[in-house]
Amino acid sequence: MSFLKVQDVHHTYFTKALRTTALSNINLTVEEGEFVSLLGPSGCGKTTLLSIISSLLKPTEGAVLLENKPVATTKNTIGYMLQQDYLFPWKTIEENILLGLKLAKQLNPKTRSNALNLLKQMGLNGGVEKQLPKQLSGGMRQRVALVRTLATEPKLLMLDEPFSALDYQTKLKLEDLVSQTLKDFGKTAILVTHDIGEAIAMSDRVFLLSSRPGTIHKTFEIPEELRKLSPFEARNHFLYSSVFQAIWKELETLERKSE
Repeated sequence: MSFLKVQDVHHTYFTKALRTTALSNINLTVEEGEFVSLLGPSGCGKTTLLSIISSLLKPTEGAVLLENKPVATTKNTIGYMLQQDYLFPWKTIEENILLGLKLAKQLNPKTRSNALNLLKQMGLNGGVEKQLPKQLSGGMRQRVALVRTLATEPKLLMLDEPFSALDYQTKLKLEDLVSQTLKDFGKTAILVTHDIGEAIAMSDRVFLLSSRPGTIHKTFEIPEELRKLSPFEARNHFLYSSVFQAIWKELETLERKSE
């Protein structure tokens, strides 16, 4: 039994003037502990699919099952990490990382201690928990956002271009940190990205979506030699280039068809 199943998902947006089909016949599975990425041309429905999987959006047709249960019936099992960290500027870092626990009514001395320990594991110590978000760099703020997400112990993480606003060096460091943290905690994750290299370096599999309406055009299995490396090391492996070229060619084909 697969951990996550997306079955025959179809989604259409309706307005008074027109209807737009964003997704068509989406079928995919994700195993527990797996890291997968969604790639595709702009407007292919990647974020729409992420919203459907997380039950923020109900599909026009189809179903999403998490551990064989409709995802809409599972509470506090999905965590989000977005491009913006969405930290409350008037709250301390400690208050920000405990917010999810508080909203889920899971805040107690043990969960508070676990969250603060996780903050230290992310290299954020020395009184950082008492600081305000404006006192931290962009990379540090994203690490805080990850701690806030992991503090509630979600079973599934949704990563919607979480590194795209960062400078390249910080992005590479965070890729390694996030990848290792998710492996350490045995988390299942779905990444939406426009960055082919990021998808290859971080994922076990990459789902390539076609232009609108988005369908699963092709699935790329990342070689084991790359999967067992850190994202930074994977980018320097000789197999990385061949996988990159294969995905690039498919994307080029899709974009030509959509012109």
